[in-house]
Amino acid sequence: MNANREQETVRRSLAELQETTWRLARQIIQMTTEAGSGHPSSSLSALDTLVALYLGGVMRYDAGHPDWPDRDRFILSKGHAAPAIYAVLAEAGYFDPGLLMSLREIDSPLEGHPNMRVLPGLEASTGSLGQGLSIGVGHALAGRLDGRDYRVYVMIGDGEADEGQVWEAAMSASKFELDNLTAILDLNEFQQTGPIDVVMPALKPLADKWQAFGWDVREIDGHDLEQILAAFDQVRGVRGKPQMILAHTKKGMGLSPFEEDDVNRKHGEPLTSQEAEVALQELDERYGHLAGGR
Repeated sequence: MNANREQETVRRSLAELQETTWRLARQIIQMTTEAGSGHPSSSLSALDTLVALYLGGVMRYDAGHPDWPDRDRFILSKGHAAPAIYAVLAEAGYFDPGLLMSLREIDSPLEGHPNMRVLPGLEASTGSLGQGLSIGVGHALAGRLDGRDYRVYVMIGDGEADEGQVWEAAMSASKFELDNLTAILDLNEFQQTGPIDVVMPALKPLADKWQAFGWDVREIDGHDLEQILAAFDQVRGVRGKPQMILAHTKKGMGLSPFEEDDVNRKHGEPLTSQEAEVALQELDERYGHLAGGR
């Protein structure tokens, strides 16, 4: 394979990234509505970050050789947001985008949660919440032991941060000074059973907690691609500490069919065909000018 790192990193312009986010958001709604199952709102809150990672020149990878030893790693610890990583991996060339509409079908590799044994590009089988950051610590330590300069990125959910294993991993990453590890917390303010401020109010203040655990911390608008890309660029310069990016997002991207649910923004609930039409129209109004409308 080609060892030229520039050729292993995809860099799209800001306008291209915005257009890509629009298209993939549409795909997420369509595939979950077609399946009648899945977590579209949790996927949409994570989407901008994943687009930036894979298509904004952040991660180094080769979709044609998913086991390339020097690739950067991404672990979706909040595995219920699988539709988002599936859409992005297809866009990045790991598999045929035509497969997306088979989400959750019995013989499809696009399972309800990521399964690394059946789909290329996945670094971990996730879905049991709280485990992904520990896996990321293992990958980061392995890179150090093997003398490889890859970086490890892990996305966790805010509700998931209720899990004790997350904080055990946080302590370990700090102890071992894993500056090749970046975590992104998708701070969309809701979890399965309600707003995070109601379910577990002592979770906050998050920035103070992660700093106290020895991490470099920065907060961004998780739907602003410029801020996302700038944050990923900045964390590369951090030495001796793992990095946490607190990404403030909206569960369901602020689309009205999700916003109407004040309990959990339709957690684990696909849109009906009528609701999907409304959400798609709102997406087109928000982003459609990038490609001349639909």
